[in-house]
Amino acid sequence: MIRRDVIVKNEQGLHARPCRIISQVAMNFQSEIKLIKDGYEVNAKSIMGILSMAASKGSVITIIANGSDEREAVEEIANLFETKFDEE
Repeated sequence: MIRRDVIVKNEQGLHARPCRIISQVAMNFQSEIKLIKDGYEVNAKSIMGILSMAASKGSVITIIANGSDEREAVEEIANLFETKFDEE
C-alpha cells in the first residue's frame, strides 16, 4: 500500500472537471485507489464520490493505492494535483 498527501492548488478546488479527470486516470489502474479528506474516504474511480468531498483550494487530500500498479497510480494522480489539472 502506498500513501501520499497532496494539496488542492487550483482556484476552484475539485469541481466536476478535475473530479472527472481523477476518476478517468484512476480507472486506468488495477489497484484499489482511495482519496481521503478530513477522515472522509471515497473511491477515486467514482466521480460522485470525489465531488462529495467538497475539496476547496488548500484542502489536503491523502491518496492511497493498494495493488499491482499502486506506485504508478499514486504518482499519476498526485501529478494531476501538482499541475493544477492544467487549469492555469
